[in-house]
Amino acid sequence: MPIARLTDAELDAALAELPRWSLRADGLALEADLKFADFNAAFGFMTRVAIYAEKADHHPEWFNVYNTVRVTLTTHDADGLSQRDVAMARFIEGVV
Repeated sequence: MPIARLTDAELDAALAELPRWSLRADGLALEADLKFADFNAAFGFMTRVAIYAEKADHHPEWFNVYNTVRVTLTTHDADGLSQRDVAMARFIEGVV
């Protein structure tokens, strides 16, 4: 079963409830720069998200330098954003 891409209305609603997140310039991904107290806190965050990602079978793209983690969410099978990305962003917000 194909994964449905978000409609413009669904995307607008998601962005309204996720103020830390922005739409990537090409419109195909959500991005957030998250800052933590130190490297240990950033790594702990990544570990918690990794466990969730494995269970959800949906994995973020991310980049970590010391206390900052840049997270990019997109659904390659949908060629853009899907509800999977919104669910992952919500989970991340709960962890942060």
